Order: sequence, then C-alpha cells, then structure tokens
Amino acid sequence: MTQTTTSTVPAPHPSPRRWRILGLLGIAQLMLILDVTVVAVALPNISADLGLGRQLLTWVVSGYTLAFGGLLLLGGRAADLFGPRRLVIAGLGVFAGASLLAGLAPTGGALLAGRVLQGLAAAFLSPSALSLVVTTFDGAERDRALGIWSALGGGGAALGLLLGGLLTAGPGWPWVFFVNVPVGLLLALSLYRVLPRDAASRPPGRLDLPGAALVTAATGTLIYALIQAGDRGWTDAATVVLTAAAVGLYLAFVVRVRHAAQPLMNLNLLGRRPVVVGTLLVLVATALMITVFFLGSFSFQNYRGYNPLQTGLLFLPVALATMAGATVAGRILARLGPRHLGVAGLGVAGIGMWGAATAAGPTVMVAGISLAAAGTGALFVVASATALGQVGPHEAGLASGIVSTFHEFGAALGAAVISSIAATSIAGTSSVGFSRGFITAAVVAAVAALVTLAIAPGRQTERR
Repeated sequence: MTQTTTSTVPAPHPSPRRWRILGLLGIAQLMLILDVTVVAVALPNISADLGLGRQLLTWVVSGYTLAFGGLLLLGGRAADLFGPRRLVIAGLGVFAGASLLAGLAPTGGALLAGRVLQGLAAAFLSPSALSLVVTTFDGAERDRALGIWSALGGGGAALGLLLGGLLTAGPGWPWVFFVNVPVGLLLALSLYRVLPRDAASRPPGRLDLPGAALVTAATGTLIYALIQAGDRGWTDAATVVLTAAAVGLYLAFVVRVRHAAQPLMNLNLLGRRPVVVGTLLVLVATALMITVFFLGSFSFQNYRGYNPLQTGLLFLPVALATMAGATVAGRILARLGPRHLGVAGLGVAGIGMWGAATAAGPTVMVAGISLAAAGTGALFVVASATALGQVGPHEAGLASGIVSTFHEFGAALGAAVISSIAATSIAGTSSVGFSRGFITAAVVAAVAALVTLAIAPGRQTERR
C-alpha cells in the first residue's frame, strides 16, 4: 500500500554537525560489533594462555552477547528518559574500562567479568547512539545516514575477523581488548564536544524497574536458550525448559506493562506495521549474516585449513560488499520504498547463499558469500528505516532498543540453527553440512521475500 499521509511527528532540527556526529556514532557502533567477531579468532590463544575449557571459552563470546541482547530494551528506555547523549558518553567510558579489565584478565573468571561488563555498556550505548541518528536526520537524509550506519555495523563483523587475526598473530590476544580503550575514550571526548545537550524537558516518568527486570530476564533467557540449542539440540530438556521460562517471563512482562502506572514501554509500538516489518527484516538479515560468518569461518579454517589471518583476509570482500550494499540502499530507499528494496535485498542474499552452497573452491565461495552480504547489508538499511521512520523523538530510544534486540535474537537464532544443520562439517569431516546450511539460508531468504512482498509498506510519496 502506498503511504500518502504525512506523519504528525515533528521533524528534528538539522544539526550543522550532523555528519560529523554520524561518523563518530558509527565508529562507536563499529567498535561494539567488532567485539563480537574479533574475539572469535583469538579464542584458541586465549584458551592456551588462560587454560580455559570449552564451556568457559564459549562463555567468553556468549557472556558479551547475552548481556548485550538482554539489556537492550532497558537501555533504549533509559535513553528516552535520561537522554541519549548522557548514555552514549557514559557507555563509552564503561566499555573502555571493561575492555581494559578483559585485556588484563589473569584468569578466565576475570575475563568473563570484563566481557559481561562490556555487554552491559554496549546495551546502553547502542540504542542511544541509534536514537541520536534517528532524531538528528530526517527524510532522505535519514535513509542515507542509516545506510552509512548499517554499512559500518554490517562490515564491522567481517572486519573483526581480519583485525582479530592481525592482533592475535601480532602483539597477542589481549590487544583485541586493549585497542578499545584509547578509541572509546577519544570517542567519548569527541562526542561530548559535538553532541547537542539532551532536551531539558524529557518525558515525565521514571524507569519501571520491575518491568525492566522481567523483560531483561525474559530476553536473556531466550537468547541463552537459543545459544544452548546450538550445542544440545532443539528437543533437549534444557532448551525446552529455558524457552518455556522465557515465554512465561514475557507474559509476566505484558501483565506488568498493562497494570503499571508508568510502564517500561507502550505495547502499541509493537503493533505498528512498520515496526513489525522492520523487526522481522532485521531478524532475518542478522540470521543470514551470521550464517555467512559462521559457515564461512568454519569452512575456511576447519575444512580448508586456512589460518586465522588468511581467513580474515578472505572475509575482506565480504565486509566491502556489506558496506556497498548498505550504502547503495540508503541512497535509493526513498525512490524504491521498503517493499521493493527489501525483496531485492533478500533475493540477492538468497542467490549468494545458493552460490556458496554449490561452490567447488574458495574463490567461488567468497564470491557467493560476498553477494549474500551485499543483500543483507541492504536489508539492514530497509529494516532500520522502516521500523524507526515514523517514531517520535520520545520513543526513539525504545524503538532503537527493540530493533537492536531483534538483531541479537537473529544472531543467536541463526547460530543455533546453522550449527545444528552443519554439525558434521563443523567437525571438519566433510562439506555436506556447509552446503545444507547455505541452502537452508537461501530458502529462508526466499520465504522472507514473499512475506515482505505481502506486508511491507510501499514507497512513501511524502516523507517526514
């Protein structure tokens, strides 16, 4: 359906420093995304130096993503109540301190504490930064800004593999954390100077702590259930119990929201068609992107025998393709609209996945996953612009938190499903599982394209 009405939400006043602000916020988001994949390459060295077993080593990765994903809604709502500028600057400071703790960690427990603290800081920093992007730009400029934002975020995951290989092979694994310290502090100082002060008249109210505890526990439990499903299987008792517990906690959160005097969120936000479409697309896009990194990394290292640095270099075209897809999408979204561009992005991603599934050598596989990455890069822009395009300034933080939460859901769900499908190939015994995984991703992209064609809004003839 073509939308011809103009939103009543007032447009933000353009800041003369808005592109510089975007660049700094984009680097901050890039740092958060890098910290997921940059650590993955360093895990063998961390295990050898600290004597970590498989379970604790897994938590070095999962502890960050669990805290990050579980607290995103709380971080988004806090941005609306207390001001995104404050939370961005504070989040950068805490993230830098947590990174220092992780780099200096003498034991696995200290390293895990640093990773969890990093995730907590990221949960408050990420939705606050995205909220500032949404409220700083408007109309076609917002699409371009979200294209740049998505390019940095999507490309950062692939660049993390290259950076992790370089740092681990060079000064050593602690530097995958130490590098965040000067970058985080410099960003905090720069943003303190250029960001306009938070509005003096913020929405009245206070943080609903019981509601925040419920939704954080629910989200964290569900993400943990998805992580466990990748190792134990979907029908394992622990997976079933954790999933049921998450559903129960979400229902309790809904009850709390309906009866609280000042609830954590307005549930009507989740009933808006653009928000539903945007969150669905970001879920699918992230799951597809995780498939590229997960299967590609294991295929190159475990099956083909490349070292971490070589693997990182093979992912460089993937990073560039992601950035290119997101940047182009940001420029043409206003002309094509979410429906057509979303379908196109999913189509390109599906073709790339199918090509990777039938690849006979590494060159063809890199070409396939790069094409898939270009499609998913475009999807991230469509998802963000659709979900956040019509929210008011007082809802921008929470809406950004919702989008970011579904991003984490997509990552956990994608890793869990693909690790189950490709279990035999991950062990390095054959390539059959890799092909099955890529084909599954291609089918998911095709189904999502049909759903997008049916429910996504068409081109907006009038922008805010």
